[in-house]
Amino acid sequence: MKILMVTSEANPYAKTGGLADVVYALAKELTIHGEEASIVMPYYQSIVKRVNGNVKLIGSFDVFMSWRKQTADLYRTYVDGITYYFIGNAYYFNRENIYGYYDDIERFAFFTLAARNMLKFLKLKPRIIHIHDWQAGMLPALIKEQNGDDPFYDNIRFVTTIHNPAFQGLFDPFLLSDFYGLSDELFRSGKVRFKGAVSSLKTSIMYSDKITTVSPTHAGELLTEEGGHGLNHVLQYVLDDFKGILNGIDYEEWNPQTDGKIFSKYGYSDYKVGKRENKVKLLQSFNMSKTDGPVFGLVSRLTWQKGVELITNAAPHIIARGGSIIVLGSGEYGAEQDFNNLIQRFPGKVGVYIGYNDELAHRIYAASDFFLMPSLFEPCGISQMISLRYGTLPLVRITGGLRDTVFPFTGSNLDTANGYGFYDYTTAALIDTVSWAIDNYHKADIHGQLIYNAFKSENDWAKSAQAYLDLYESIE
Repeated sequence: MKILMVTSEANPYAKTGGLADVVYALAKELTIHGEEASIVMPYYQSIVKRVNGNVKLIGSFDVFMSWRKQTADLYRTYVDGITYYFIGNAYYFNRENIYGYYDDIERFAFFTLAARNMLKFLKLKPRIIHIHDWQAGMLPALIKEQNGDDPFYDNIRFVTTIHNPAFQGLFDPFLLSDFYGLSDELFRSGKVRFKGAVSSLKTSIMYSDKITTVSPTHAGELLTEEGGHGLNHVLQYVLDDFKGILNGIDYEEWNPQTDGKIFSKYGYSDYKVGKRENKVKLLQSFNMSKTDGPVFGLVSRLTWQKGVELITNAAPHIIARGGSIIVLGSGEYGAEQDFNNLIQRFPGKVGVYIGYNDELAHRIYAASDFFLMPSLFEPCGISQMISLRYGTLPLVRITGGLRDTVFPFTGSNLDTANGYGFYDYTTAALIDTVSWAIDNYHKADIHGQLIYNAFKSENDWAKSAQAYLDLYESIE
């Protein structure tokens, strides 16, 4: 089966969050199952620098957006059995960042149109086109509305995965025609209308054959007023075609026994020595004090969704209890400043790296005793699965995919618990859970059993990829 993933980011080329991990890992696992998986994404400036010419330009074609005429340069390379296609255009993608520009709606409209045009240009006819989040959400509508009479597009089916429901690709109805050449009637009929605008995410949901999100719990949350971000009303229309499939992680990349990016490799049999050596060297790299207390790690986008305010509020308590905090991430300016201020308030106890550094991320997972994820909402989450893989106990708010993967220790479930969790989105709830975790950290029998359970957790992609294959094959 030929499967084309259409995405704004994917490992190993462009990443701002878990989306990149998921797209790559799913495509990789599908190839292991014998399927033909490919990925198409923009050719960002960062990718151009990364590949250093080690991709092949296979052609160029024009893309029209009303009066605008732009050229799409199409590049190709191969990684782990996956075919990667990059759509290049200096005007839209030769920029420092992936997102965050005033014309993001136009940039990804160009990408979406170019992805559609690429199919005929290459004579590539996938059985499944799998859309990830809002950026290319107009693609199913484009093909069904503009190319429905073309036999080339017969039997192509569409799947949309909602990774982050807070980002819905909202734009002015005028641009429906101006960018995409689609009729205003689609807006008037309500098929693409959402919150008084056009939503590319809603459009993708309405025009796809199947819709998924990234955990069973989050699927239920999206159907509620509180958790749906307005999409609950949309998803009711397609309820029979909507399903939650839990993400996995790449067990080859995230393996403390073979990980060349960490200071000292280890497995369950020698984790005490391995984690101790990783902790000492990580603290040294941040000029932090050696400690017998626990290290709390955070690798995350520093945004409101991730509960960063709760973490900065709870930081004095963590440090008062003998803990240290190491943070890797970037995001909202205020959050970045709040974490940097903690360094000044608690010298030697807090380490912060603003930005993203893949090697450092691996080292934080390996060295930390606890991993902080007090998210307001978390559709699936990848970091808690990685931390489990490294014998680092996740400390999470029980929501979305965190509920499906982290089983909090309550005092009476030592045989099955693999982390810590709380329900109320408050600083007090986080502090109470931190205190409980630190208390048990100093009880070797309890802490050791929880680490054993963490190592036993199974979150690889094999089961999830099979669930996606079953979904693909169910589409007539």
